[in-house]
Amino acid sequence: MAGVYIVDASGQPFRIGFTPANEFSDHVMEKKNYLYLAPSKLRNCSIGPELLIDIDFTDIEGTVSVLRRGKELWSSPVHTGENNMAHSLANLEHHHFKYREHRLPLQAHVHFFGADAFSYGAGVSLSDGDEMKVEWKGMGRALVNPIVAEKGEEILIKVKAVL
Repeated sequence: MAGVYIVDASGQPFRIGFTPANEFSDHVMEKKNYLYLAPSKLRNCSIGPELLIDIDFTDIEGTVSVLRRGKELWSSPVHTGENNMAHSLANLEHHHFKYREHRLPLQAHVHFFGADAFSYGAGVSLSDGDEMKVEWKGMGRALVNPIVAEKGEEILIKVKAVL
């Protein structure tokens, strides 16, 4: 789940609403070394396909699934909302927007909120062509993302000197 925000011309942030979201993390990379947490997040993520402007963010239930060749490989209930988070929505929003750089006029922000179900923790290994499906009760259509595995070996990136 993600909150969608805009900042008006005077620097005042406004929450437009909430949307289904999938913040993909590479937990295999992260498990190699805890210092790989940041690069494990450098993956495509997505939002949509619905934007709800008036929902109760207290307790939201959903389902997250992995589909392989059109069949369900893994599925789990998922929960979000203030009853399921360590911080209130107001506290999370305050800490995000307390920085002037996050209140520049006419910016748009998407803030991903946590959830309590992860396929990696259940021992699921994703493959090229799998689909991740996130569906929230009362929030319209499901968000479905195809998994595309990068092919090829890692290559050394050489940095050139300016001089």
